[in-house]
Amino acid sequence: MSENVHPRADELDSLTSLELLELMQEEDQRAVAAVKAELPPIAQAVERLAGALRAGGRLHYFGAGTSGRIAALEAAECPATFGVAADLVRAHVPPDGEAEDDHELGRSTAAQLGLGPNDAVVGVSASGNTRYAVGAFEEAARAGALRVAVTCRRGSALARLADVAVEVETGPEVIAGSTRLKAGTVQKVVLNMIGTAVFTRLGHTHRGRMVSVVASNSKLRARAVRIVADLAAVSEREATRALIESDGDVKVAIVMARRSVSAASAAELLRQAGGDLESVVGGVHR
Repeated sequence: MSENVHPRADELDSLTSLELLELMQEEDQRAVAAVKAELPPIAQAVERLAGALRAGGRLHYFGAGTSGRIAALEAAECPATFGVAADLVRAHVPPDGEAEDDHELGRSTAAQLGLGPNDAVVGVSASGNTRYAVGAFEEAARAGALRVAVTCRRGSALARLADVAVEVETGPEVIAGSTRLKAGTVQKVVLNMIGTAVFTRLGHTHRGRMVSVVASNSKLRARAVRIVADLAAVSEREATRALIESDGDVKVAIVMARRSVSAASAAELLRQAGGDLESVVGGVHR
């Protein structure tokens, strides 16, 4: 439990800075190692979340405090990394303080979203008992939405309300109750896994490349050129030309180069394949 006092708490003030850092790293390593035991439910969550999004649903994170901020970071990175619409993945985080204890605020926030059976809600809470997140889960259950709990203790209220519960027990924090430490590290690791695996299953990556990247700056434009050149086996000059003709759509540019077709034809091939780049170019060789 994160609120429990760490076994070495009484000696912390006498440790050197290096010794304190070594202790913190040891605790982080133990916590991250504990994720391995939860890979089966994480995999189940990935499959079910991918299914919900494939059916036209949206993904909503609910969390408060550190957990909410980690969820907000995950949601914010999805459009840039995977090229998804800005409203496909959203995080709902109450103001710090008493709002995280507001069960009705969580319920009403979820109710305003108009959740349905194709939508998914991920509740992120170190204790698993944050009332704001619990209220959101209760409303999500009423609406028939998929519910995934990500917690750092077993048997919590969120887990009981969840369709899939990921419960990574991290134990006492070096600073009692400071869930920005091990618990925060583990939650970030788990959400990284879930988001990356879900959008990989949905075809937003291809052979480990960010083929849905939105090339909104010079670094990302250069990355897009390298991805097209690499996966289409063409020169960077040819890749640049394909990207210009495809209005910067990396997947379309790859199909253009691999299949020797126009941008419009490439886009149609991808549409027919549901965006699955592998099925369009997997057996095509230049």
